[in-house]
Amino acid sequence: MTLTKFASGLSAATLSLIAASAAHAQEAAEAAAAVPNPGNNAWMMTATVLVLLMILPGLALFYGGLTRSKNMLSTITQVGGAACLAMLIWVMWGYGTAFGPEGNAFFSWGNYFLSAVTTDSTAATFSDEVISEYVFVSFQMTFAAITAALVLGATVERLKFSAAMLFTAIWLTIVYFPIAHMVWAGGGLLFEMGALDFAGGTVVHINAGVSALVLAMFLGKRHGYPAEPMPPHSLTLTLVGAGLLWVGWFGFNAGSELEADGTAGLAMINTFVATAAGALAWMLMERMAGHKGSALGFASGIIAGLVAVTPAAGNSGPFGAIVLGFIASIVAYFAVAKLKGKLGYDDSLDVFGIHGVAGIVGAIGTGIVYSPALGGPGDAAEYVMGAQVTTQIIAVLVAIVWAAVGTAIAAVVTKLLTGLRVSEEIEREGLDIGEHGERAYN
Repeated sequence: MTLTKFASGLSAATLSLIAASAAHAQEAAEAAAAVPNPGNNAWMMTATVLVLLMILPGLALFYGGLTRSKNMLSTITQVGGAACLAMLIWVMWGYGTAFGPEGNAFFSWGNYFLSAVTTDSTAATFSDEVISEYVFVSFQMTFAAITAALVLGATVERLKFSAAMLFTAIWLTIVYFPIAHMVWAGGGLLFEMGALDFAGGTVVHINAGVSALVLAMFLGKRHGYPAEPMPPHSLTLTLVGAGLLWVGWFGFNAGSELEADGTAGLAMINTFVATAAGALAWMLMERMAGHKGSALGFASGIIAGLVAVTPAAGNSGPFGAIVLGFIASIVAYFAVAKLKGKLGYDDSLDVFGIHGVAGIVGAIGTGIVYSPALGGPGDAAEYVMGAQVTTQIIAVLVAIVWAAVGTAIAAVVTKLLTGLRVSEEIEREGLDIGEHGERAYN
C-alpha cells in the first residue's frame, strides 16, 4: 500500500492526532534549541572576566602611572570605587533601565533587582543561540563599570572621592543606561535606525570622552596647570596597564558577539591589528613632529587603536581595521598635542582626546569599513555607504548631546550636594594623604 493510500484510509481523528504530535515535536525541538550552549556560556564568562581585568588592574594602573606620585592611590581608588558602585547599581536598576523588558526609544524599565532573572532564563544572541541571562547581565555590567571609571581620568588630582561616587551614581542613571538602551536594545532609537556599534564606540568611548570633557570643565584646571610640569610618575606602570587593557579588550570586543564563532574570531584579529597600527602611528607622528618616539606615545596609540576598532570589531575586515586604527591614532594625536592646548581645557589624562576623538573617528569610520568592497561583512546587495555613514553620524551626534547635557546635570547636582573639588591645600599636598590618609610610596 502506498503512503497516500495509507493516509487516505486513516480517520480524521487519527490524522489530527498525528498532526498534533508533529507540532508537539517541533515545539520540543524549539525548546531544546533555547538551551544555552555550554561553549558559548564558557566563552562569555571568560570575556566578562577579561573586561574586569581591563578595570582592575588595567585601567587603574594605566591611569595611576600617569598621575603624580602623590595622587597614585587616589586615582586607583576612584577607578575601583566607581567600578564597584556601578556593579551594584547595575543589579539594582541599571539592567532594567538599559534592557527592559518594557521600554521606549530612549530607556526601559522593569526587572529591577534582577527580579525576573533565574538560572534558567536566557538572553538572545545574534543567531538562534542563547546564553544564560546571568552571564549576559554580568558581561554588560562590566561595560557600565569601566565606562564610569573612564570618565574620572579627566578629573584626577582634584576631584573629591565623595563627589566621584555621587557623580557616578547620577551619571550612570541619566547618561549611560539610556545611551546603552538606545544603541543596543531592541526598540532603542539608534538600534532601530541601524547604527553600527559592535562593542561600544558610542556607548562607552564617545560617551565617556564627552562626559569627561564636560566634567573637567566644571571642575576647572589643576593648580599650576599648564605652567607647572606634571609628568607621569611611573610610565612603567602605565605601560603595564596598557598591556592589561589590550589583553582585556579581547573580552570587550570578541565577547560582544555573544558567541564563540567566526565573527568573534574576526573581532579578535581586528583587535590585534588595529591596535598595532594605532601604536605605531602615534610614534610616527611624534617623529614627524620632531620628537623622539616615546613610550607614552606608544601607550597612547595602543588605546587610540583599541578605541577606534571597538565599534568596528565585528563590522570590518582586517585591512579596514588597520586603516581605522592608523587614522584614528593620528587624529587623536593632534587632539592631544594641538587641540587641547589651543582650547585650554585640563583633561588630566586625555580621556576626551583619546577616547572621545578616536571613538568619533571609529564610529563614523565603521560605516565605511563595513562595506563589502573594503572587506567588510556588509551585504553587497543592500549596503549603501552614504546612508550608513549618515546613520553613524546621527548616532555620534545623539551620543555627544545626550552625554554633554546629562553630565552637566549630574555635575551641577553633585556640586550642590557634596561639592566637586578638594581644597587647594589638599590638592597641593596630594589626594592620597588628603582624601585617604595614606601614601603609595613610603
